[in-house]
Amino acid sequence: MPAKPSTSKSKSADKKSSSKKSADKKSAVAKPKREKLIVRQATFNDLDALVQLNKDAYPELVEDGVVWNRRNLEAHLRAFPEGQGVVCDGKKIVASCSSLVVHLGRDPYRDHTWSGITDGGMFYNHDPYGDTLYGADVNVHPEYRGRGCARLLYKYRRDICQQFNLRRIVLGGRLFSYHEYAERMSAEEYAWKVEAGEYRDLVLSFQLKQGFTLKKVMANYLRDPQSQNNGTFLEWINPKYRARLRKPRAVRVSSVQYQMRKIESFEGFATQIRYFVDVAKAYDSDFVLFPELLTAQLMSYLKTKTPLHAIRKLTTLTKKVDDLFVALANEFQISIIGGTHPIQYGEKIENVATLYLPDGTKHRQPKIHITPNERRSWGIEGGNTLRVFDTPKARVGILVCYDSEFPEAARYLSDNGAEVIFVPFCTDDRQAYLRVRYCCQARAVENQVYVVMSGTVGNLPDVENMDIQYAQSAVLSPSDFEFARDGILAEAMPNIETVITTDLDFESLQEAINSGSVRQRRDRRPDLFQFTSNLDEGDGE
Repeated sequence: MPAKPSTSKSKSADKKSSSKKSADKKSAVAKPKREKLIVRQATFNDLDALVQLNKDAYPELVEDGVVWNRRNLEAHLRAFPEGQGVVCDGKKIVASCSSLVVHLGRDPYRDHTWSGITDGGMFYNHDPYGDTLYGADVNVHPEYRGRGCARLLYKYRRDICQQFNLRRIVLGGRLFSYHEYAERMSAEEYAWKVEAGEYRDLVLSFQLKQGFTLKKVMANYLRDPQSQNNGTFLEWINPKYRARLRKPRAVRVSSVQYQMRKIESFEGFATQIRYFVDVAKAYDSDFVLFPELLTAQLMSYLKTKTPLHAIRKLTTLTKKVDDLFVALANEFQISIIGGTHPIQYGEKIENVATLYLPDGTKHRQPKIHITPNERRSWGIEGGNTLRVFDTPKARVGILVCYDSEFPEAARYLSDNGAEVIFVPFCTDDRQAYLRVRYCCQARAVENQVYVVMSGTVGNLPDVENMDIQYAQSAVLSPSDFEFARDGILAEAMPNIETVITTDLDFESLQEAINSGSVRQRRDRRPDLFQFTSNLDEGDGE
């Protein structure tokens, strides 16, 4: 019988193996664990971290002023929050991407500049009806390069492209190493050699691996010494794209030139308001605007002793007014700017415009600048909030009458992405009306936005401080070839109760902003004039 082989060696080997595994296990435990990188949508709480990330990622571009600042990033989140992604290592933001949706028109491969297609980095030209996701920027912290951050962000963009059923993604990329070859060859030659695999470029080679196709090289795309100011035109086609009819980027608005007349009850007021909402809907309008102090008509049946007593009594009807407009907005599926109504907050009374949306939500915008007469007769005080409201059809702002005479208020709204500014007004004579009218036209021109005006006509003989009214309601545009002659899209006859209705074409607006005869938004001089604000955020209602 053969001798049984000794097991001492194998036991020893097992012991050593076991000891090695144990040591390896201890070593693994002792080694710091790497957090898993995650991708998410950016938020306003990330702004400080994103500003610093841009400086860390592109120190060579900081002096040229082509890295994001806080104002840029705030505008991106307001325009298209879904397009702004970040990569996090635990709670630390280590990479980010910025994107917007554009429509490149009849020539989808036309040359462009980074500043032009991003509207100076502000994304005001983000087009929800566009068919192209434009990748404006990717930032990766130097310590996290080579760890897959950019790959995660490019996947994030592809997911967004498919989520919104966009036709493609377009990038204007950097030629990261071209400066080393610039004396030997053109930018086009260099780019095609990188595509052929003859050279490796840190940026372009990576983008090609992500499935992008190089279409061409654009000169003077961006101030970038490494790329010698050149940029690549890169495209990724969405394989899941479903053809769709492109909706016109336009809204229809109605402005009610409302006649003040004596009424006997709230129901009489409600009947008149319902009539005009019905008229606006019959013309298939998306928005209908009523004038300032619309509910002052209710004073004609309220028994009051003084204007101050009347305005305080009027504030008690706030719920009834809200209920009326909420019901009408829902019934007719139209957004209503219900003129203004005095609302009391503690001892303070504000003159407040309210935007009522078809889904039942409402948003308040107080009048900020108060006239001497309002303060003296009614004790009204100015509000401290000014907001741009996102609606399903457009981004809108509201300036109540006298507010339109202060350029900084409209500038604030347009800088925050407003496409339309609604101005409900109430003026007693032609001089007062023309102050509002001329200023509204100026606001439309200098901010390249649409302005819709609605005023009261008629009289309330038994209501002190609301004796006579003068108005000529209008819809105004910037003054350029894309718009109607004189910058007037629609205009009512003076002092006659009526409704005016017209379409606002946002494609024409963007064309004027990007390539108009003059470009007030782009040609501002922030190096000479700084604009700051100290507004309350408000609660959204």
